[in-house]
Amino acid sequence: MSAIATAPALLEVEDLHVRYGRVEALSGVSLAVPPGSIVTVIGPNGAGKSTLLNALMGLLPCASGRIRYGGVAPPSAVEARVAAGLSLVPERRELFASMTVRDNLLLGAYARVRAGERRATATIDEIYARFPRLHERREQLAGTLSGGERQMLAIGRALMARPRLLMLDEPSLGLAPLIVRDIFRIVAGLREAGVAILLVEQNARAALQVADYGYVIETGAVVLEGAAELLARDERVVASYLGGG
Repeated sequence: MSAIATAPALLEVEDLHVRYGRVEALSGVSLAVPPGSIVTVIGPNGAGKSTLLNALMGLLPCASGRIRYGGVAPPSAVEARVAAGLSLVPERRELFASMTVRDNLLLGAYARVRAGERRATATIDEIYARFPRLHERREQLAGTLSGGERQMLAIGRALMARPRLLMLDEPSLGLAPLIVRDIFRIVAGLREAGVAILLVEQNARAALQVADYGYVIETGAVVLEGAAELLARDERVVASYLGGG
């Protein structure tokens, strides 16, 4: 049995349902993210992947089920979940285009500053060390960055909150292949730094290469799960998501 299956989970989700009116977007989803691991969720457009992350972040009051973070139920307010170590990088990145790179990063530490953490803003030097390009562009407006730089900024801003669990929604979306490689290299580096990652991706090949464990979600339900290296060889995954068959 793999370490991913035996390690105590940082995040445990059981029987998660999300309903929009009469439409059930998630139907009994269960998954786990151990500390310091990368767990990916792959599936087609409209499968419910982004809905899953939004529910875990507390953005969907229509969600029901059991969520445990660090062994306890997470607080209900989004800001409190961020303070507890949960961060989400949304698909649209949601940067402040008219603000500088530096100011966007500092906003990521807002909850820590408000809590009186004296060294909260000093984390920006760690972000610059991890993303040298952001340091080069620190006084540049976020709206003038390239797609890859905007994704780096979105991840860097989330890391300013010092998360224990970082959730990434389609980080490769709209990026050139070489930039995608850089982004996934950064994601792998975060695991080495002890940050757990829940990665939602349509680029199944890249996601399974970097992940430890994976879930396949279709029409709101988990239809397959397993070690990432095994999923990458599974005939159904190859045929549906890796261009085989």
